[in-house]
This record gives sequence, C-alpha cells and structure tokens, in this order.
Amino acid sequence: MTTGLADRLRRRIALTGPITIAEFMREALAHPTLGYYRRARAVGAAGDFVTAPEISQMFGELIGAWLAERWLAMGRPEAVRLTELGPGRGTLLADALRATRGAPGFHAALRLHLVEIDETLREIQGVTLQGALPPVQWHERFELVPDDAPLLLIANEFFDALPVRQLVRTPAGWCERMVGLAPDSGLAFAVAPGPSPLASMLGAEVRDGVPLGAVAEVTPAGVALMQMIAQRIVRQQGAGLIIDYGYESGSHGDTLQAVAQHAKVGIFDRIGESDLTTHVDFAALARTARESGAAVDGPAAQGDFLRALGIETRARALQARATTEQSRMVGIGMARLIAPDQMGTLFRVLGVRAPALPSAPGFAST
Repeated sequence: MTTGLADRLRRRIALTGPITIAEFMREALAHPTLGYYRRARAVGAAGDFVTAPEISQMFGELIGAWLAERWLAMGRPEAVRLTELGPGRGTLLADALRATRGAPGFHAALRLHLVEIDETLREIQGVTLQGALPPVQWHERFELVPDDAPLLLIANEFFDALPVRQLVRTPAGWCERMVGLAPDSGLAFAVAPGPSPLASMLGAEVRDGVPLGAVAEVTPAGVALMQMIAQRIVRQQGAGLIIDYGYESGSHGDTLQAVAQHAKVGIFDRIGESDLTTHVDFAALARTARESGAAVDGPAAQGDFLRALGIETRARALQARATTEQSRMVGIGMARLIAPDQMGTLFRVLGVRAPALPSAPGFAST
C-alpha cells in the first residue's frame, strides 16, 4: 500500500542514498504531519493495539500504589514531578490517581506531566483526566519537564517505539542495516559497506557468537533517554518504572515489527499508518542507569511484579462485589496481564531509583 510518507521516503533515498533503520522509524512514527504518532488513531479494541491499562483497571491501580509508596520512601516531598511517557488515553494515570486518593498528602504534592506528541491523544488524555488537581502539563520531550523537584516517572510501552539501529554480521564485520530502494523502486533493506562503530555497543556473546547474516539491534536513543532519566533521579531524588516487552540479555535478532488493527503487517506496507516497535533491551537500560549513578530493581517479569504488588488480592476484592459477568471479566483481565502465555513473561518491569531509597516493591523475588 503506497502512502504519502512512503513516496517522500523513496524520493529522499533516491536523492541522498539509503537511510538507517532509526531514521526510517523516526520518519514513520514522528514526521511532523504524516507520522503515525502525529495522526489520529485509537488505542484500544477499535484501534491498532491494546495496552495493559486498557485491559484492566487493576494495572493502573497497582502502579498508583507503587508510586505512592515511592513518595513515602522519599520522605513525603512537598512537590514531586509525576511524569508519564507516552500515556495513551490517560487511563493508567486516571486509575493510579483514583486508587491513591486516600494517601494523605500525596495528591497535594503531585505536579502532573505527560510527554505526548499526538495532539489527538492529548485531547483524549485531557478528557480522561478532567478535574485532576493540579492540572496536567504536556510536553513534546522528556527534557522539557521541569527539573526542579523529585521525579516519579512511568513509561509503559514507550521505549519499544524509540528508534533502533540494526547491524548485520557479514564477512567484513558488523555492518549497519539500512533502508534503500528495491529494483522496482519500492523500499527494501540494504547493508552499508564497511564495519560500523556501533558494533562496540554489542555484548561479546553477540558480537563474537552469532553466525554470518545474523541481525542485532542497538538502542542509542533508548540509552540516551535512560541516561537523562537516571541522572535526574540521582540529582533530584526520585524513582521510575519502565514496563515494556523485551529481553534481558544477548540479542533477539531482528525484532522490528509493524502493527495495524491488531495484526502484523509488512514493515514497508503502510508507512505512517502502522505502529512500529521493537523489543526493548532491558540489560542495556539497566546498565545505563547504573552507570549514571542510579540504583536498579529488576528487571522482573510483569506477571511476577503484579503478583508481588497484590493483583490477585485486588481481583478477589473486585469480584466479591461484582456481578457474575463482571467477575468473569476481572479474571480474564488479570490472566492477560500475568499469565505466562500472555503478557506475564513477555513484558518486563525495571525499577530505577535514587541510591538512598530502599528497594522498590514488586521486585522482592528478583
């Protein structure tokens, strides 16, 4: 399927040569007028994907309890920047705020910040969080969030959409995988000549232990963002929670995928009209956080994390005052979040905190 953005990319490549996978992702997702995240599309059953907060209210409620506990562990600061990266429809934050209304002083300390580039989603978030006190502030990038108070940060399914670079092992060494033109003038993968300096970001077990033709991914954008988050957490005190699908060691090869209407589509089929994601390298994020001076909890499997926070107890409480159908839906929602064959092991959770803070809840078994 040809799109206006695909045509623009073909013209650009014809003029200037192949582009990196990161450049392709950046254009496809964040082009100022034609990028996927700049255009109206729905999160949820009627849209392209469903995130954990849309599956069950328990997810946001438990994250809210986690945030309130971290605020208490920080010594109840009078002001704290509660920041969510890529907040979707605002459901997670709405559930978190509702669940923590009884925490004395917590809401009064909150300054709410959402990092979101999609104007349509900003409008939806505003409706979802209508009446939130204090009012929400929106930002295009994390670095625009004021750095004058402790930080509480949530990033649920955000890092998976950050641009990655891909490398291919060739007889000449690790060369960068690019996007170029196919013989029919469509888009196709290509390989840059000569070894790439990005190979230094690969672990030795990947760099030296995989066969010719293997693909590996590195995440300069994700590493840079994690560095900023961790440095701010150390500088101002605070804590962050990163939740996404990914892996903890080695390389899972080429994980780039495109999704539209809950189904995988070809990477080049619906450019600007499909979501592009990759699996998150949690080992790289954890390493970056530690190198920036922060302490790290996890990564843990999402199922283990939510069980440790009490999702099963919360589900029983909801079911005790629910109709038969509502009780069934509560059970289905919980299973989707924690079952090993659903989101329970595919999704990982990483906690980042100031070194002075005690270990975060949810990670006791990791």
